[in-house]
Amino acid sequence: MRGMATCLEGEKMPYTYGTKEWEETFTTLMEDLLYVEREPYIMGTPAWIATYESLIQNDADYRKLAEGWEGSVIIHIIAEPEAGLDEDMYLLIDLWHGDCRAVRLVPPDAGEAGDYVLTAAYGRWKQVMTRELDVVKGLMQGKIKLKGDLPTIVRYNKAAVRLVELVATIPTIYLDEMDPEEIEAFKPWVEFIKEEYGV
Repeated sequence: MRGMATCLEGEKMPYTYGTKEWEETFTTLMEDLLYVEREPYIMGTPAWIATYESLIQNDADYRKLAEGWEGSVIIHIIAEPEAGLDEDMYLLIDLWHGDCRAVRLVPPDAGEAGDYVLTAAYGRWKQVMTRELDVVKGLMQGKIKLKGDLPTIVRYNKAAVRLVELVATIPTIYLDEMDPEEIEAFKPWVEFIKEEYGV
């Protein structure tokens, strides 16, 4: 958490999502933390997000499977306080014809405006990310709710599965696996991200 501590020491400068400043500073934050943090990464932190983005951008299999797929996919993780997630989380994956333009934590209003919004509780998403639950089957069974065009998701189901395969390769510490002391030490970092970036 050394990189996180450094960020917390800086002056408070709130940014507005959608602006060039927000994007530039969040990108820099991801790069800096990826440089100083070490695996495994806590799920949803900038270093974890940067790792996921890089995996998608450099995956030839994904690029081939996702040709023609475009739009923003939002992973909406419903809060589960007993598991350590006190507020909903929105993870945006910006897809464009086989390319991944960005993976970002975004504010709720931006998340809800995504082209494809997949919603489930934290525990369900952990099952998806650890490959215990197939994301397409989860959609079909109603375990994951979708706002957006289901036929498109089904058409590119192999690309969606590949996104899950890639996230499953990230050495990850899940929130419900952290002990109380680790959670308390992590909370200031969560507050910092909320205050600075509105997510």
